[in-house]
Amino acid sequence: MTDSVGSSVGRVTDAAAGPSSVSPIAAVPRSGWHVATVVAARKETPNAARLELDVDGWPGNAAGQHLDIRLTAPDGYTATRSYSIASSGPGARVTLAIDKLPDGEVSPFLVDEVREGDMLEVHGPLGAFFVWRPAAERLAVDGVRPVQLIAGGSGVVPLFAIASAHAAADDPTRFRLLYSVRTPDDIYFADELRALASASAPFQVDYVYTRRTPEGWPTAPGRIMRDTLEAAVIPAAEHPLVYVCGSTGFVERIADWMVEFGHDPRSIRTERYGGS
Repeated sequence: MTDSVGSSVGRVTDAAAGPSSVSPIAAVPRSGWHVATVVAARKETPNAARLELDVDGWPGNAAGQHLDIRLTAPDGYTATRSYSIASSGPGARVTLAIDKLPDGEVSPFLVDEVREGDMLEVHGPLGAFFVWRPAAERLAVDGVRPVQLIAGGSGVVPLFAIASAHAAADDPTRFRLLYSVRTPDDIYFADELRALASASAPFQVDYVYTRRTPEGWPTAPGRIMRDTLEAAVIPAAEHPLVYVCGSTGFVERIADWMVEFGHDPRSIRTERYGGS
């Protein structure tokens, strides 16, 4: 069975290579099964939906965590998939942005069929390594270091949560996002990313379009190449924390190149989505 994790199925979270000396964040809310009510559902991109959930008993979540959604058919058959959370903080409201895979079991239902008022079973929050905390909370773990976010397609979802938490905290840490996306129509959280770039917390967004560029864009469409990546990320000499999320091939290629540029593998946190 395959499906997307808005992004991630068969989720893998790790350092780019070798054991990490950067400790996972331990102080994350305890996970559990909850009943969620869909309070809003709308198109995010031509192939994705944004769902706003009110989750009964939700303990809040850290930026970068994910949850599982379990669907149960009338005959008792169940299917469970993991989805990155696009929101963070205390309270019972959770935002998801889910990409539809044509051969998926869960994502087509969530994108095309779910409506306001529907009920879903969710398990979470999950994950303690691919998370970010404001500077005041990070000092004891990894100090105050710049943060480089690198997203492929729907892999931007947890990185958007991290960037939003950074802005909400008015955190002075330097942030930069490199976002690879097919076309301008496929950008997740387009309006919100523009607002984050104008907020007081330092945040820069760089786009790479792989299929079609906006009118007047200075470069032709194409995948991120080694030279493109090196020119668009915080240099290794500044010792950034690096978060990479996307398909397995994208994440492995990016992480390998970052190590070649001199980034410490122990400072690279990766999350992949793909088949399970």
